[in-house]
Amino acid sequence: MSRPNKIRLLIADDHPVVRRGLTAMLEDQEDMTVVAEASDGPETVAAYREHVPDVALVDFRMPGLGGAEVVAAVRAEFPAALIIIITTYDTDEDLYQAVRAGARGYLLKDTSLDEFTDCIRRVSRGETRVPEALVARLAGRVGAAELTPRELEVLNRMAAGRTNKEIASDLFVSESTIKTHINHIMAKLGCNDRTQTVTLALNRGLVRLR
Repeated sequence: MSRPNKIRLLIADDHPVVRRGLTAMLEDQEDMTVVAEASDGPETVAAYREHVPDVALVDFRMPGLGGAEVVAAVRAEFPAALIIIITTYDTDEDLYQAVRAGARGYLLKDTSLDEFTDCIRRVSRGETRVPEALVARLAGRVGAAELTPRELEVLNRMAAGRTNKEIASDLFVSESTIKTHINHIMAKLGCNDRTQTVTLALNRGLVRLR
């Protein structure tokens, strides 16, 4: 049972050790209590619906639904939901997707305890908290033109080392169409050549090598 004036928390992470560690750490705070835990995306949405916590801490990468998808699903049902994304990643795309979905905070898992708890307290009061080191990168990402789903398909194949001819064959279009897509991608990302485009896309988290 939670006690009055405590910030009621939901912890969602698919790694039991991480989840239990966060729970133990936050239960030690006089003004916080963990009311529920979840190990995947759908379970997180269900747990939020059941407990309606003050703040939810949601891992960015979980089975079933990713963190940004969880944020979007919860906020569709609870528009005032306060959700903080926790992650080991700090790519521009991860941050952008989380904030665009409606996350009110973004924490790296190696953040200090003081910063971690300060973020929770501030978000519980209605503030939005993103690490200062990531703010400028977020501004740049939000200001950039969006890539279309097709352009992302082409970009992923570029990152995999596929030639224009091979990409055209993969997507059942002409090679000239692929060249047009690549030109649009480079223009949107502000790049001058294929190598720079793939490097930037990897750094931003737009694509990932498998």
